[in-house]
Amino acid sequence: MTPETKARQQIDQKLEQAGWVIQDVKQINLGAAVGVAVREYPTDTGPADYVLFVNRNAVGVIEAKKDSAGENITVTEKQTERYATAALKWRKDNTPLRFLIEATGQIIRFTDNADPAPRSREIFHFFKPETFAAWLGQPDTLRRRLAERMPVLPERNLRDCQISAVTGLEQSLAQNKPRALVHMATGAGKTFTAITAVYRLLKFGGARRILFLVDTRNLGKQAHQEFMAYTPPDDGRKFTELYNVQRLSSPSIDPHAQVCISTIQRMYSILSGEPIDESAEDLSLNEVQQTAAQQKLVRYNPAVPVETFGFIVIDECHRSIYNLWKQVLDYFDASLIGLTATPDKRTFGFFNENIVAEYTYEQSVADGVNVGYDVYEIETDITQRGAELKAKEWVDHRDRATRKKRWSETDEDTAYTGKELDRSVVNLSQIRQVIQAMKTAVETQIFPSRRETPKTLIFAKTDSHADDIINILREVYGQGNAFCKKVTYRAEEDADSILSSFRNDYNPRIAVTVDMIATGTDVKPLEVLLFMRDVRSKGYYEQMKGRGVRSLDGDSLKRVSNSADGAKARFVLIDAVGVEKSLKTESRPLEKKSGVALKDLLQGVAMGSLDDDTVLSLANRLVRLAKQLDDKAQARIEQASGGVSVAALGKGLIVALDPDAI
Repeated sequence: MTPETKARQQIDQKLEQAGWVIQDVKQINLGAAVGVAVREYPTDTGPADYVLFVNRNAVGVIEAKKDSAGENITVTEKQTERYATAALKWRKDNTPLRFLIEATGQIIRFTDNADPAPRSREIFHFFKPETFAAWLGQPDTLRRRLAERMPVLPERNLRDCQISAVTGLEQSLAQNKPRALVHMATGAGKTFTAITAVYRLLKFGGARRILFLVDTRNLGKQAHQEFMAYTPPDDGRKFTELYNVQRLSSPSIDPHAQVCISTIQRMYSILSGEPIDESAEDLSLNEVQQTAAQQKLVRYNPAVPVETFGFIVIDECHRSIYNLWKQVLDYFDASLIGLTATPDKRTFGFFNENIVAEYTYEQSVADGVNVGYDVYEIETDITQRGAELKAKEWVDHRDRATRKKRWSETDEDTAYTGKELDRSVVNLSQIRQVIQAMKTAVETQIFPSRRETPKTLIFAKTDSHADDIINILREVYGQGNAFCKKVTYRAEEDADSILSSFRNDYNPRIAVTVDMIATGTDVKPLEVLLFMRDVRSKGYYEQMKGRGVRSLDGDSLKRVSNSADGAKARFVLIDAVGVEKSLKTESRPLEKKSGVALKDLLQGVAMGSLDDDTVLSLANRLVRLAKQLDDKAQARIEQASGGVSVAALGKGLIVALDPDAI
């Protein structure tokens, strides 16, 4: 078999999978199906490899090449154009064919000549004939609508950063850029921004269906709730009254759904034919290590053709756009829209360095959208230097899964490091020291005026470690079960109800998690984060810190923390494992001189102390002060400063020290 013949066989197979009937020109029967692909169809410039007919009308042409031509496939475009503009035998209408395709057995490139500035793109598989029929029935193509028909964005109820993100994205899509990245700080309203863009793409862009990809099932629930709550600015009805939103929990996609919310794990399962472990959707991909042995390639699924989605919104799926998960994104013929608060070099590279909007954590603090944070370090001898189990010492061995104990005698001296704590070795005394140190610091230094424990989130290493922490917390604080809860899908209690209580009720005061609320989950009253685990990924660490950044007004904070004396002005990161030192973080605490009074900072700046630490600390205090002053005090300061508000003064100092500002 020649390479050309082998390629033709593979092309035939793919066309048939997509619903086309293959015919030779001598046995032509255009009424055999909606879509008919006729081989070696005669034209006035020679026979075309394939001419595509939809409902008896010629609509496109395929130029077939052997696989080795794939490395130089774009040079074939001229040949395809020649057949598309040629006179076809037995065809009275000589208008050029609209759909142009170059294909080998491995590669397919597609051009729609109705697009503005038609540009070829690679697609995973052939489109179904019904898709061509639908496109032919529309007055404009999707890309032409994006370039020429999108109205001006109404700015009501949108922050400046959200306006910038939506307009930047639409400008990118108008230029037919296939990938776009929105870099927006945690807490600045990424999901609201994305839903605004999705609404406009559906209403004005005429998008057929949009996939909203999330990292975990919990984040899928949260996104679904935000879609249900969203009211567009030009319509009084809720989003879900206007469009059908499906949160995928099975392999079936609702044909009437305009938005599908899914984890990438589930979509990968649908396309690869690999059964999904339901619990896999509860685990953040930041916690999953992929190996070559796990890899199973996605394959064409006629029930979910490549044209199923016109756009894919990737919400903080950092790990999902690499390795085997990337196949899901490559499968669909869709524009990719990335949302992230924590981009890295790989993220920028994946999105072709097309950053359509950027809003940093420091900018969000300056604008009062988020709060700044302070770092408090707890160091114990064991976390710093480790310890040793002596030979002939009796210790209890505990099964990690069942927690069943057995006593045995050690054979030899066994040293362990701080990093091995709570994984291979459990030292309850060390956990107790950390909890006691946190309690003392919060009550005497961090929030000394509070009568109740501020809402606190603790990151544990494992579920077993989390149970140890909870038992010791209740003991050290002298509190009952309601005071402290574990938030994980593996817990016996309903995780969503615990999370709701943690967010809205007085109890629990402290939540312990491994990863369920490490990313994306919104708990605005949080004022203390305790890290009892290290984190390898810089981006994941930034997302974990993001749980504390949300701002909250005074009345809302007092509803769950009764003795709070105003709006949430900061959160405190308590570092018990050296996580702040173990990696270079993207965001930074603005407070550099926590022991210096505000009046001394002001005096220092007035006397010429303009080093970065002093100025940033002053900016941080001013931004916090703006949240605490009443209207009368705000007006007095504004009058004394020549019309500049306290918040604007703080923001101005932060902007002045931004190394990226021009």
